[in-house]
Amino acid sequence: MSDTRSVKLLVVDDETPLRSVIQKELERLGYEVQSASDGEAALRLLEEGAVDVLMTDIKMPRMDGMELLRRVRERLNPPEVIMLTGFATIETAIEAMKLGAYHYLTKPYRIAELDALVQQAVEKRRLRVDNQRLRAQLARQTEMPEIVYTSDVMREVLRLVERVAPSDASVLVVGESGTGKELIAQAVHRLSQRASASFVDLNCAALQETLLESELFGHEAGAFSGAKARKLGLFELADNGTIFLDEVTELPAGLQSKLLRAIETRSFYRVGGVRKVQVSVRIVAATNRSIDEFVADGKFRADLLYRINGFQITLPSLRERPEDIEPIAQHLIKQLGGAHPPELTPEALTALRAYQWPGNVRQLRNCLERAMILANNGRITTSELPPEVARPATVAMVAALQPFSLQAATNGVANQLPATSSLRDLERQQIIAALKETNWHRGKTAEILGISPSTLYRRLRDYNLDVHH
Repeated sequence: MSDTRSVKLLVVDDETPLRSVIQKELERLGYEVQSASDGEAALRLLEEGAVDVLMTDIKMPRMDGMELLRRVRERLNPPEVIMLTGFATIETAIEAMKLGAYHYLTKPYRIAELDALVQQAVEKRRLRVDNQRLRAQLARQTEMPEIVYTSDVMREVLRLVERVAPSDASVLVVGESGTGKELIAQAVHRLSQRASASFVDLNCAALQETLLESELFGHEAGAFSGAKARKLGLFELADNGTIFLDEVTELPAGLQSKLLRAIETRSFYRVGGVRKVQVSVRIVAATNRSIDEFVADGKFRADLLYRINGFQITLPSLRERPEDIEPIAQHLIKQLGGAHPPELTPEALTALRAYQWPGNVRQLRNCLERAMILANNGRITTSELPPEVARPATVAMVAALQPFSLQAATNGVANQLPATSSLRDLERQQIIAALKETNWHRGKTAEILGISPSTLYRRLRDYNLDVHH
């Protein structure tokens, strides 16, 4: 038997003296024991943390042991359940076993007898969990996100993923928009020891600030207007797994401090809650901005950066690995085209290779999806490609906007500006040029530039471009 200190038990009985005796005796044997007076209280405790074995009386007020057993067996990765009763009948024993109880014990019983039964139940649960983990490890060989590449630079990225994944280190993925940061995060999770648990993702820029805390940490019923029931946050849903925080630099300052404390203590309070929730979660974060500049400007906490940046992986842009454009394009066409994907003509392929792809793989996918809709006779020619791709010389202005990519200074309108222009000036001019090209249609501008609408709106505010210039 493994060290009992790692085993968590829950004792449920409405008789307080008996419940207390069982709890104290099991704690004396080294178990970590919680107790509850009825089924409803037990379910609340199960929501707050994992339990290995649940021991419950059958006859209790509000929710009896049989109903508790039914509710517990509906949970993901439930504990083993031992039924305890002073009113043993063959019928109740059969019903309990049919509902999934591990064993049925009649009062009075000796603590040594209960201890032996708990150890057997724990061993069964661990065998079940190990079996699930082994199946997940076998499945990972085919479930790995498909990352298509031939370049040496991407081979090095995948080598780093394979090295860091088995550890529990926090990972920060840095790269321009559309480079596939979420695929890298999924690869880290699926190659880790947490692969059998959940992978939960959150785009930190996609939600209003008022909703982010509830989304991350959950809330209690009545915590705010409209909170009619308890909601589990993403941190709880990712317990024993991985949480992916995309665009992490967009977290508001107040939430940054709460996230830091949750990471440091592995615990948090739901919004409106008074009971601390314990979790074990691996953090993988991503950003398309220069996080060092954010810290220098005071927009991102340095201590939080150190916590999430235990291991940094930098994804290259598509223009930095042009040899990957053709295999990625062919893969996307097969993926999007179904049983009869169209053919990519040599002229179209040449145009794809020549373009700078400021929106990276996401923009390439959108481009090919559009081309396949327009294609005739099963062939994609330059006529089906967007004008900026078919005639790259006229749209060099849509060079990469990300501040950490200094290559943007060598493309597009950058060539029309003085050599002394700052990267900020270049970025502003690129945005203006793209806006003019789309007649100031912000949705189309964001699509051309390969960035999200929310990112474009922030740039417009930063450069005071909320009105036409």
